[in-house]
Amino acid sequence: MPKKKKQGHPKTEIQINREHKDRLFRLIFGTEENKQNLLDLYNALNNTNYDKLADLEITTLDDVIYMGMKNDVSLLVHSRMSLYEHQSTYNPNMPIRGMMYNGKLYAKYIEKNNLNIYGEKLIKLPAPQYIVFYNGNKNHEDKEILRLSDAFEGCEKTEGYEWTARMLNINYGRNRELMEKCKPLKDYAILVDKIKRYTREKESIEEAVEQAIKECIKEDVLADFLKKHKAEVKDVCITEYNEERVMDAIRSEGYEEGRISGLQEGHISGLQEGRISGLQEGRISGLQEERLNGIRNLIQVILDLGEDMEVAVAKAAEQYHETKQQIWNIWENKE
Repeated sequence: MPKKKKQGHPKTEIQINREHKDRLFRLIFGTEENKQNLLDLYNALNNTNYDKLADLEITTLDDVIYMGMKNDVSLLVHSRMSLYEHQSTYNPNMPIRGMMYNGKLYAKYIEKNNLNIYGEKLIKLPAPQYIVFYNGNKNHEDKEILRLSDAFEGCEKTEGYEWTARMLNINYGRNRELMEKCKPLKDYAILVDKIKRYTREKESIEEAVEQAIKECIKEDVLADFLKKHKAEVKDVCITEYNEERVMDAIRSEGYEEGRISGLQEGHISGLQEGRISGLQEGRISGLQEERLNGIRNLIQVILDLGEDMEVAVAKAAEQYHETKQQIWNIWENKE
């Protein structure tokens, strides 16, 4: 840790999106109580040795510009603005999400430090670092670079504009060097791996989580954290499992219904996940019908899980970025 800070740097700041229910990754790395875990993770990623927890300040972002981002942790350390996000499913659109979120962080940084972006003098900004921690079931390399330019249409050149996301596979057994540098991350990978394994073996997710937590405590894997937050961890893991099951059901049912609908209309739909590109009219029709069916299916599954209609409508509106009234209309077949 440098003995003397450069003048002009603000206090190290960690910003967290709490718009959604806390997830396990954020419980471990993004809370005031567990600041040391986040600092350990930063040091492991950047080969640094910062150790002053007193310089870290955790704050809340209430005006998040992208509602779908659940597990964001951003920190500012000596002219490097880092944004960490956890993903259990592969998403090639992460560079877009990271660009939008970092734009918001830069706006706050500029306002907080009274920087003039309209003057003739070049202002200095912290360098961005955007990392996605992936632990889904699909096989991916230890490290992958996702590029915003892959999404550009209508031109061959980007005029030098680019935004990237560095995706790290943190499934247990991957990125071994990084794991050895950061015990909290390795322990997290072990816990998730146990939960996945016991989910396949046990009759219920509750039993799987209980067994995984019990073993981790015995093996000194996040032991202190799990002893103190056992009930909260169980609740988070069960909630995440149920939500993933809901979305898997929606994707599966929506895919099949959209495929059948497209065939009946004489068109072959063009979704990347299993359909060959066909006539544009049939493709658009099939996609729209699939979206409506997906919304209705999501509401039904949430109702089947014991939630009331108001909760189901609210969750569907959030997931599909529609108003509650539009969701009600879709549910009642008005749209």
